[in-house]
Parts: sequence; C-alpha cells; structure tokens
Amino acid sequence: MNIVTLLPFIVLIGAMFLMTRSAKKKQQAAAQMRNEMQAGTGVRTIGGMYATVKEVHDETVLLEVAPGVHAIYAKNAIGAVIADEEYNRILDGADPLHADEPVVPDDASSLTAGAATGKGDKIDLGKAETPAAEPAGDKPAAEAEDTKAAGDAKDSVKADADTAKDDKKSGDDEAK
Repeated sequence: MNIVTLLPFIVLIGAMFLMTRSAKKKQQAAAQMRNEMQAGTGVRTIGGMYATVKEVHDETVLLEVAPGVHAIYAKNAIGAVIADEEYNRILDGADPLHADEPVVPDDASSLTAGAATGKGDKIDLGKAETPAAEPAGDKPAAEAEDTKAAGDAKDSVKADADTAKDDKKSGDDEAK
C-alpha cells in the first residue's frame, strides 16, 4: 500500500488519541477536586445548586443546602469546589467587581417614567409641548395664522398637482 492512502487513517487515529487524552485529563482533575473536598467548603452541584459540605464519605457527600437543611449527594454530582471568597460573594449576592455598573432589574416595572422620575407622570413620546397660555385677545389671531398656513399648504399641493397634469398632457401631445 501507498503511504498517501494510509495518511488519512493515521491523522484520524492521532486526532482521536489527542481528544481522549484531554478528556481523560479533565476527568482526573475533577476526581482529584472531589477527593480533596473538605467539610466547610462551598460547592456547586452539576444542577447549579450552591451548598456547604458538612461530611465527606467514600461515594457520597452530606451538603447543607439551607440553614438546618441537609441532603446527601453522590460525589459525582459535585460540579465545582468554590473558593471561600467566591462562595460568600455568591451567597450574599454582593459583587464588588461590578459594583459601579448599573443594575438591570428583573422586571420592567422600574423602567416606567413613574419609577424612574419618582412621579406618576406618563412618558413623553416625543409630542411637542403646548405653548404657554396666551392672552384671550391673541388667541384668535394665532388661530387665523394657523388656518392661513394650512390653506397655503393646500394651495401649494394643488398647484403642484395641476402642474404635473399639465406636464403629462403636454407630453402626450408631443408624442402624437
């Protein structure tokens, strides 16, 4: 047989060897971590529950999941042994590393204007503010100006439409 035909098989076997070797190292590290577990340390189970180790046996661990509440878990169910500082930070809910960052609320109730401003006002959606109250004598003049402006705008649109019609007609006449 030629070496070129055997090369893909050799590469495949080498890749499988490397993958199983790294997986075996991870398993050994996890087993060592579980064997070095001591009473009083904080752990996270593979299910994501945080607890304190009370007793360590050959195949099982007694965990205190809440004050006065104990549960027996298999050693294989321990996902990570957590350092004391990290465990206390998780239990207390304090995060000194990110204390200056804004806290994202669990619900949207604090995102409303009433909660954000401390008032019960509605959120302004970009509508223009109404001008301050004007004297009664000036109000009809202002309304007349608004009406005149609206009328001018309509006239302008109508004139543009008429011009477009005329252009279309003259274009049709030129084509004939």
